[in-house]
Amino acid sequence: MTRSPIALSSPLPLSPSSQRSPSSIPSIQLPRIRRLAWLISVIVSTAIPFGMPSVALAQLAQDPSLPVLPVAPSGTPAIKSPRVDESTLPTTVQAEQMTGRPDRILHLDNDVDITRGQTNVTSNTATYQIIDNEVEAHGCVKMNRYGDVYTGDDLKLNMDTNKGFLNNATYKLAVGDGHGDAERVDFEDSDQAKVIVGTYTTCPGTKPDWYLKAKTFDIDTGLNEGVANSGIVYFKGVPILGAPVMSFPLSGERESGVLPPTYGSTNKGGLEIAIPYYFNIAPNRDLTITPNLITQRGLQLSAEARYMGTDYSGLTRIEFLPDDRLAAQEAADLKALNPAIPDNQLPKSDRYSFQSVQAMKLGSGFGLAWNVNYASDISYPDDFSRSITQSSQRLLNRELDLTYGGTYGSVTALASRYQVLQDYDAGQALISRPYDRLPQITYNKGWQDVDGFDFNLNGQYTKFRNSEYDGKAATLTNPGGGERVYINPQVSYPIIAPDYFLTPKLQVDATSYNLTNFVPITQPVTGVTAIPGTAQSFSRVLPTFSLDGGLIFERDATLFGNAVTQTLEPRMFYVRTPYHDQSNYPVFDSGLADFNFAQIFTENSFSGHDRISDANQLTSAITSRFIQANGIERLRLAIGQRFYFSQPLVSLNPPTTTPDTATTPISRSDLLLAAGGQITPTLGLDSNIQYSQSDNQVQRANYSMRWQPAPKEVINLAYRLDRTANALALNNNEILKQVDLSAQWPIYKRWYGVGRINYDLINRQIAEGLIGLEYKADCWVFRIVAQRIPTSTLQATSAIFFQLELNGLSKLGPNPMQALRSSIPGYQNVNSPDTMFNNGNN
Repeated sequence: MTRSPIALSSPLPLSPSSQRSPSSIPSIQLPRIRRLAWLISVIVSTAIPFGMPSVALAQLAQDPSLPVLPVAPSGTPAIKSPRVDESTLPTTVQAEQMTGRPDRILHLDNDVDITRGQTNVTSNTATYQIIDNEVEAHGCVKMNRYGDVYTGDDLKLNMDTNKGFLNNATYKLAVGDGHGDAERVDFEDSDQAKVIVGTYTTCPGTKPDWYLKAKTFDIDTGLNEGVANSGIVYFKGVPILGAPVMSFPLSGERESGVLPPTYGSTNKGGLEIAIPYYFNIAPNRDLTITPNLITQRGLQLSAEARYMGTDYSGLTRIEFLPDDRLAAQEAADLKALNPAIPDNQLPKSDRYSFQSVQAMKLGSGFGLAWNVNYASDISYPDDFSRSITQSSQRLLNRELDLTYGGTYGSVTALASRYQVLQDYDAGQALISRPYDRLPQITYNKGWQDVDGFDFNLNGQYTKFRNSEYDGKAATLTNPGGGERVYINPQVSYPIIAPDYFLTPKLQVDATSYNLTNFVPITQPVTGVTAIPGTAQSFSRVLPTFSLDGGLIFERDATLFGNAVTQTLEPRMFYVRTPYHDQSNYPVFDSGLADFNFAQIFTENSFSGHDRISDANQLTSAITSRFIQANGIERLRLAIGQRFYFSQPLVSLNPPTTTPDTATTPISRSDLLLAAGGQITPTLGLDSNIQYSQSDNQVQRANYSMRWQPAPKEVINLAYRLDRTANALALNNNEILKQVDLSAQWPIYKRWYGVGRINYDLINRQIAEGLIGLEYKADCWVFRIVAQRIPTSTLQATSAIFFQLELNGLSKLGPNPMQALRSSIPGYQNVNSPDTMFNNGNN
């Protein structure tokens, strides 16, 4: 019989139908286990204990920032066709030879092809039971159903129920890169299959570097889930993880279950072993509960919940360690170091921390947000932090915000308190406790282009309180508490043209204080006791006029052989504010503003509202830019300086100094210079210099360079110098002079080196360091990273990370990604993102 297609709708008679071509996806044969490279395997196997009751090899991010929007998973995208009812579809049969009864059974030989809907079977020979709609195929069997490809020796399949089996099989799933082999595959329906005595891997080719071997696999492509029973993960032939039950997502998406354990060792607690359990509650919500055994301290429990929606996002984290076995000794050591440490700040037997960050829209222009942080004692960041940002966090804020924005302006009602975790190391200045704001209400409303005028109204009411000064005589730097009302109306008339701009502006700063237990600086503080409940009220009204103007010239030019547009932008900014003696005024939240190109074009030299600087000054600056036609700024040069027509008199005035009149006369500020730009497509430079003409020296300088010739290739070099008063105060009266070098660079073929060194040139020591290696294979990545981070002025913690990332399965070992990203600007993951919450795990 010649080869011809026929279509059958069992048990109806045969009817002609068009031919359907079989799938051409090739089968993949997996090899026997081969000998492994032992080094990486031994390292990972020491981190992963065997005999865990149940492990779900899920992908999970661990960065504490808020959840981000979902990203597509890595690997092969889903190409599975949607499920349809195939019971009424015809069955198409074709072969070189056909024999049998057309109404009951067909025997097919040579180049057999049977298709019904999304299921296609090809083989050397086959028997088709027409009444039962059942196929038995033998020899080079290949079945493609909904994009999943199975090959083997013998197949039996009911085309109606999709139940059957395949002997000596291999398989390749349509979703993700998963494939493997098996002694037998049992098909339970169109989505579910049981792989018996088989393997699973995402590595390409017939000799995978890693694979999961199990007694049985339950594959459910509808739920995107695989479950291995009595499974063992092999890497380079070495078993590195085993458990009675392992579940994993087929497409690399998140999956609930026990995550692979992580381990570590520190000088603060000894060996640590953590086994997180991950709950994938919904696409926009998850929860992680982690028992963490710290051998020298005890069992720490933590929980982290992340959630987000159209109008809200948030994160909540809790850590709790009962009966810390080292707490008593740490408290005694701290007390011996500094007997003045309050007992309520010392470590207790129960150690804990709490963090909750939330933002939401309430509708009708209203919004609510909070940021709440708390730690049980001052040593918590040193003992339990795993990053420099956490270990150096000494001010924990608790803040609640209610906002409104609408036709009548914007309003923010805020309540804020701080917890201070003092660093009592010798020679370290104590942290001044910020004032609580209970509450602070801010209003802002603007009216634009009212007959050419712009109007703006700012207002703020704040009630300050500082519990450190309760029951004490208040002074200038510790006024204890009080109320402040600030109102700032503004009017300006901007004149803007393509080649120039001019903006005259008039504003009034009106401030009123009502203070309790306040002793002004002009009174002798020694021996003076404030009368509890007494108040002092005073106010200040100051007008400020400013005139901001500039020109913009352009010309065609060339830079490094490229055609560019060069600009020349001179700018002048005049400010006039009359002097008002503020030496008796408190300082709740003000400070001297940072001196830079942005600040010199503002009216006030102070931040906050407690000080309004007197001014009769002119700021002059000139900027030149070299801009390509595509908008890229190839080079930027700038120089600026402020000139004083009268001596500025207002200062912060701490109590140890005399009032404003003792300020040293000056006629001009330090000189500011800046240069930078994207010099070439791969090289970026930036520099800022503050030069003192009176001292004839550089007061502050920052130079930085980034060279990024290709993806995953970056070198950063920076130099920082600071001898200003603020730097001396923060650095124990020492000049800050540091060199910072960081890089990510391919070393040899698949090997990448990563590193950073922040070197203190004054003390001749490494302030912070990181070094590591990454190896990128086709289906896995290995990382080893060592990091040194300061936890206080006299102490530092060293950490080492070993991580093996098996694509499509899991990441084994502590995650160094947060350390790499924060230490190396421009760092890129050598592997592709594969998690929904892309905030530190990729």
